[in-house]
Amino acid sequence: MRRRPRLPLVQLAPHLLELPSPGAMLSRPPDDYGSDASPSRAAKACHPLDSQAVFGNDHPVEVEIGFGKGLFLLHAAIACPEVNFLGVEISRKYQLLTATRLTRHGVTNVRLVKDDARTLLRDRVAGASVQAVHVYFPDPWWKQRHRRRRVFTAEFAAECARVLRPGGRLHLATDVEEYFAVITALLREQTGLRPLPPPPAHEPAHDLDYLTHFERKFRKEGRTVFRAVYAKAEAPAAK
Repeated sequence: MRRRPRLPLVQLAPHLLELPSPGAMLSRPPDDYGSDASPSRAAKACHPLDSQAVFGNDHPVEVEIGFGKGLFLLHAAIACPEVNFLGVEISRKYQLLTATRLTRHGVTNVRLVKDDARTLLRDRVAGASVQAVHVYFPDPWWKQRHRRRRVFTAEFAAECARVLRPGGRLHLATDVEEYFAVITALLREQTGLRPLPPPPAHEPAHDLDYLTHFERKFRKEGRTVFRAVYAKAEAPAAK
């Protein structure tokens, strides 16, 4: 089967969010397809994103960490046009692939950042500003010497709790039981988060009706998927 031609960057630009140095917030395409340079790495000072400037509206924002090929973002954005979605992915390849998919489906409420999610949450997302954080099938980094590369650390768990607004939710899924135990142990330390009953597994109606591409692969292989949802405590009522 012939591949569809890739779209020019000018068409993908509305989805590609660049993070310049502090002092400006622009949405523009990268210089070329092959560049892995990340402007945000040069920005040392904390400079939270302005969601009104990024999305052009004041709709609630949800963040997906490690969006891969973008299946979740595509489905969620179509199902919830009144919500803005910010996707964070370390790979330029997947940023462009997902932007292409979103463009071809006419999706307008998603922005994609190529960056390290751990530093992006810490340096670029204001406290209590996000309706939901989604972390699906994070890389388990199997080798012991690589464990430090895992996205879920005590600091990352604390950042997830910090950026969620009162009542906001953290959604996660993984096929690795050991990693799931590590993640849930870290989240138990976040007193501002409380576990909710995990949602039942959605039964797909067709091959693209899965949460993510990884879920499709793992469920077809018969692997167990571990899921959890946490809610941030509501703000106390004013007296």
